[in-house]
Amino acid sequence: MTDYSLENWWQPFTNVRAFRDNPRIFTRADGTFLYKEDGQDVLDITAGLWCCNIGHGRKEVADAVHAQLMEIDFAPPFQFGTPPAFKFAERLMQHTPADINRIFFTNSGSEAVDTALKIAHLYQHARGKGSKSRFISREHGYHGVNVGGTSMQGLPSNRHGFPVLEQVDFLPGMLDIERNAFSRGLPEHGTQEMADAFEQIIALRGANSICAVIVEPVSGAGGMVPPPKGYLEKIRELCDEHDILLIFDEVITGFGRTGSAFASTRFGVTPDLMTSAKAINGGTVPMGGVFVRDEIQQTIFDHTPTNVPEFFHGNTYAGTPVAAAAGLAALDIYEREGLFTCGSEAKGQYWEDALHSLSDLPQVIDIRNIGILGAVSFDPQHLPAKSLGPKIHQRCLDNGLLCRAVGDHMVMSPPLSISHEEIDLFIERFRKSVTEVLGEVKVSAVASA
Repeated sequence: MTDYSLENWWQPFTNVRAFRDNPRIFTRADGTFLYKEDGQDVLDITAGLWCCNIGHGRKEVADAVHAQLMEIDFAPPFQFGTPPAFKFAERLMQHTPADINRIFFTNSGSEAVDTALKIAHLYQHARGKGSKSRFISREHGYHGVNVGGTSMQGLPSNRHGFPVLEQVDFLPGMLDIERNAFSRGLPEHGTQEMADAFEQIIALRGANSICAVIVEPVSGAGGMVPPPKGYLEKIRELCDEHDILLIFDEVITGFGRTGSAFASTRFGVTPDLMTSAKAINGGTVPMGGVFVRDEIQQTIFDHTPTNVPEFFHGNTYAGTPVAAAAGLAALDIYEREGLFTCGSEAKGQYWEDALHSLSDLPQVIDIRNIGILGAVSFDPQHLPAKSLGPKIHQRCLDNGLLCRAVGDHMVMSPPLSISHEEIDLFIERFRKSVTEVLGEVKVSAVASA
C-alpha cells in the first residue's frame, strides 16, 4: 500500500486506469538496477527511457548538482548567461563532427526537434529560399510529441487525433525482416528503396519546395532498426544534390549508444542539424539541445539586424546551470570510463554475441543490434495470443528485468556501464521470461481446443 494517491498525476504514454488497478512503482535505483517497493531488484535493460547511459545513482553527478544549486540555481537565459552553460557547450564540441560547433539548448528531445525544424526554416529564408518549406520524414520514425515533431511522426498512433502540419512526405521504414533477419550490425538491404522513394518525392514536390529531411540514424521507438549499409551516406548525398538540409534526430543515438559519441561520428556522416537530449547529462536533469553547423548560424546572423535577437525562440530552462553542471559531471564519467566507444569495442561484441544467442528461442523471427542497442522480434502467428510483446514485457518485470515492448519487438538499450556479468543476467532473465510466456500460451491453446 502507498501513502500517496494515484489519482492526481496523469502519466505519459500510460494506460492510467490499468496502472491504478496494478501499480508498478520503483522506489530506488543504483548502477544498472531499479528496485521495487518490496525490494526486488530489476535489471534496467532500457536505461530508463534510453537516457541513463552512465547508470543510476552516480554520486559525482549528484554532488555537482548540489554544489550548483547552492552557488547559482537559476538565472534567465534570455539576454543573460551562466558559466556552466557556456562551459558545457564548449566541452560538447569536442565530440561533435568538425563542422558542428554550436548548440541551442532545450529541455527535451521533443523541444529539440521543433527547434531544429524552426532553425532549418529560418535558414532557408535567410538565404533567400523561402519557398523551401516542406519536410521529409520516415515511416515508423519517432520525433517527439510537440506539434512539429508529431507532424514528423511515422508512428500512426502518435499522430491520430492531433493537429499536424500538412507539408510532410515520408520515406519508407527501414525494417525488412524478410531480407535482413538476424543481421549483425548494419543489414544489407534497403538503401536503394530509400533512394528511389526520395527521388519520387523530389519529382512530385520539386526540390525547391523542400526545406529539410529529418531521420533517426537508428530507428528507436519504431523497433530499434539500424540503417542498411550505405543508407546514411546516400541520404546525405541526395540532400546535397538537391540542396536540402539534413537533420539527424540523435535523441536516442547520442552519447555513446552506437559505439561513438554520436551516430554521425560512428557512421562518418555529418548532418546540418542534430537533435539531442535524454543521455546528454545521464538522464539526471531535463535537458536537450540542437547542434548546428557553423555556417547555418552565421547565415542567420548575417541576415538579421544587429539590434534584435537572431532567433525569436527559447525556453525558460534552456541551458539552466543545474542541468549544465550535471552534464559536465556526466561528460567526465563518459570520457574517463570510455563509455562513448565501448559499444564498438569488446563490450559491444560481448553484447552482440549474447543477444544473438537468443535466436534459438521459439517464435523469434529477427534479432538486431548496433553498439549497445538491441531488439528481438517475435511472430505470434499460429498462437492464440494476438501479441506476445506485452506478455513478455510483464513477465520480464515479474522476473526482475525491465525490457521495453514495441508491439512484438522487445527493445533493449542498457546503461553503457553494464558489465559482462549483468549482460549474462539479462540473457538469463529474458530467456526464462520468454520460455514461461510461450509455455503458458501453448498450454492455454491446448486447454481451449
